[in-house]
Amino acid sequence: MAAPGKAAAFRLPPLPTIGEIIKLYRLKAQKQLSQNFLLDLRLTDKIVRHAGNLKNAHVCEVGPGPGGITRSILSAGVEQLLLIEKDARFIPGLQLLSEAAPGKVRIIHGDILTYKMEKAFPKHLKKNWEDEPPGIHIIGNLPFSVSTPLIIKWLENVSKKDGPFIYGRTQMTLTFQKEVAEVDVAVVHFTPLVQPKIEQPFELVEKVVRSVFQFRRKYCFRGLETLFPESGRLKRTEHLMMTANVDPTLRPFQLSMSQFRNLCNTYRKMCDEDPSLFVYNYREELKEKKRRKLLKSTEETEEENEL
Repeated sequence: MAAPGKAAAFRLPPLPTIGEIIKLYRLKAQKQLSQNFLLDLRLTDKIVRHAGNLKNAHVCEVGPGPGGITRSILSAGVEQLLLIEKDARFIPGLQLLSEAAPGKVRIIHGDILTYKMEKAFPKHLKKNWEDEPPGIHIIGNLPFSVSTPLIIKWLENVSKKDGPFIYGRTQMTLTFQKEVAEVDVAVVHFTPLVQPKIEQPFELVEKVVRSVFQFRRKYCFRGLETLFPESGRLKRTEHLMMTANVDPTLRPFQLSMSQFRNLCNTYRKMCDEDPSLFVYNYREELKEKKRRKLLKSTEETEEENEL
């Protein structure tokens, strides 16, 4: 019995193991989706502990799959658990968990990239951005196929304080796996800052960072060149790096946060002076050059045939 005045800790009833669930529903990890099942509940418990105290919290789990991390989240004593799963094969197994935790689990068969997180949690959980994070957590074991676009989407949400961050500085605990065949898992805990390190529009920061890492093994000068049209590219890139006080021979991974901030601030000033810079697209310019080259080659061939 629970001690007087204290609610009994929630415990799941006896259930089939994750391995048995996988056999029961004939589930297989799909390599094309970079899926990997976490079967060891000791590992999933450890992942969930990285999220901190989840007692009475509202949690959204992204891509629960066969439900390994889901069990550990429920065992942590959450108030409500929202499961968003795109793969229909996993829904029956998750419904089994839902039945084992009456009133605690809500299952959404859908894509996290399109799901409207603004309505995922009760309104009374909202907090001001400057306050402590709300009692809301996002937890997910992300396959490579979705991790990059999802993280970029959430970072944009943070900058605009919308999506799951309409409730305040919602915390996220995410795992990233190297490959389907490997069990190496990196657990990363995110808590949005009250003030961003770089106070520029998200679209501008993303463009600068993407450009820098476009050639991640080369000097950062090579990537930053792609911010500018071919005409005047060298001169503008040199001006950007000199003004931002960044050594052009540094590799992308060697740049510090302050150097990225300087690059973004300098690029913003250059865009203010020439608004066409921000809409410039390096890849589109390459495509246009190839199209013109192909057109010229076709025209020359036609002329030779006429002769």
